[in-house]
Amino acid sequence: MAARVLNVNVGVLGHIDSGKTALARALSTTGSTAAFDRAPQSRARGITLDLGFSCLRTALPPQLGPGPGELQFTLVDCPGHASLIRTIIGGAQIIDLMMLVIDVTKGMQTQSAECLVIGQIACQKMVVVLNKIDLLPEAKRQSAIEKMTKKMQKTLENTKFSGCPIVAVAAKPGGPEAPESENPLGVSELIEVLKSQAYLPSRDPSGHFLMAVDHCFSIKGQGTVMTGTILSGSVSLGDNVEIPALKVTKKVKSMQMFHTPVTYAMQGDRVGVCVTQFDPKLLERGLICTPDSLHTIHAAIISLKKIQYFRGALQTKAKFHITVGHETVMGRVMFFSPALADFNEEIQENVFDFEKDYLYQEEYLSKDSVSSAENKENDQAGEVQLPKQQWALLEFEKPVTCPKLCLVIGSKLDTDIHANTCRLAFHGVLLQGMEDKNYTETFLPKLKVYKQKHKEGQVERVMDDYSVIGRSLFKKETNIQIFVGLKVKLSTGEDGIIDGGFGQSGKFKVRIPDGLKPDTKMLLTAASKKKSKGGKGEMTKEDESSKNDSAQPVTISLIFKRYVFDTQKKMIQS
Repeated sequence: MAARVLNVNVGVLGHIDSGKTALARALSTTGSTAAFDRAPQSRARGITLDLGFSCLRTALPPQLGPGPGELQFTLVDCPGHASLIRTIIGGAQIIDLMMLVIDVTKGMQTQSAECLVIGQIACQKMVVVLNKIDLLPEAKRQSAIEKMTKKMQKTLENTKFSGCPIVAVAAKPGGPEAPESENPLGVSELIEVLKSQAYLPSRDPSGHFLMAVDHCFSIKGQGTVMTGTILSGSVSLGDNVEIPALKVTKKVKSMQMFHTPVTYAMQGDRVGVCVTQFDPKLLERGLICTPDSLHTIHAAIISLKKIQYFRGALQTKAKFHITVGHETVMGRVMFFSPALADFNEEIQENVFDFEKDYLYQEEYLSKDSVSSAENKENDQAGEVQLPKQQWALLEFEKPVTCPKLCLVIGSKLDTDIHANTCRLAFHGVLLQGMEDKNYTETFLPKLKVYKQKHKEGQVERVMDDYSVIGRSLFKKETNIQIFVGLKVKLSTGEDGIIDGGFGQSGKFKVRIPDGLKPDTKMLLTAASKKKSKGGKGEMTKEDESSKNDSAQPVTISLIFKRYVFDTQKKMIQS
């Protein structure tokens, strides 16, 4: 029986030029096919363009169980170049433990902050690595490291990584040009820290097989090898796997994990899967899965949270770069929240209830957002009431293929790379995908998102004890017929019902079933007398003052809601 090998995926993230690739090289014992900037364009540009993988094997630490065995850290070297953030987001979804690499001479930089945000979304544990300590003058080195350590502890205070280990190293003393004989500093201490942080990630071989492929190449006489990390389920020799983006199904001919042939691999494993008669150029990166288990969607409903470091509001109808699974596409958003009555209700996680009503929002509601008008009214204490959960409808510019309940990240990747600002705007979970191309007709009408409408007019005059004429509620060209039968309320307290139009100028008749109160009648009769008395003649000073004394005009309020996706645009009153 071979000793068990436990695989833990460690993401190496950080700002460009913080020394991530050098650190991965110093740590690893076995490079995989994708490791260490092997891609020709990577070497030419001197930066990591794609996720590189390599591994480090060490004895199993005691906290991970008795018995012989090895702990394998698969190091995922994520590119630090800002425009490659899409790749990082893809990489972060397969990471159990994160190393945030910081250039000790520079501290936190824009991308280090973005990597930290991605880590908070996608990862449970983190180790901070202060790299390039060889650049600090020896006499001041210790104090500089302590200073930077304190600074980092402060930065992490309000994140879920508060109190995480911080280790100082020099992965490649003397820089990239230095001879290989230079030994890295602090790397063995870092390995011990990684071992102490290793945990048994929850792995589940059941469910559909899904693998994120990050490299694809052919081997003469063997076939095409797709390497990647298994996100869910398991795979065995002889299984059929589908490449959903190409609608192609292939049989697994052989498999390897870091140059060792295997017959089975499961969630969390790094594996190379060999198939025949497939052109590797067709799939640089993407997903492979159990046939028919993924869906290709044109739109989706997600639950979401705003990323606190993103400056500015999240507006409905705005476009974002949406990363879903391993694809990034442009998409338009519409935000909505529970109906006001349900703002404080506990919402079941990862489920979307189509039976409920939801309230349309012009923007994502947060402490710093302008509260919706409806909120302001309900808000005596002056504090914006925020719902426990908010959702968005995402409409993609081109369809995406992804698993259900996958991570979704919205960002503004067109923001200037050099601007010192976080470009990640929100993150969430995909609750419901829409596979039908005509989803606006077949699917959206089921989504009960409404807008609250509030119109105000005035009573112009009394007709009799049970009816008044109103104005200023409708435009001249409005078809008042569609409003007939809707309930209105007078500012003096009476309930009324719109009875029909009156004349051609948008005036209308309101029936008051319980009759006008005597006070209201007096008020209105006085007001109309004054009007006729003023007539066309000049108004005297006396009239002017008595006009100001006369109370506010009697207003007529019409409140109804309208469902955004109702094709008939019906007006509904509770």
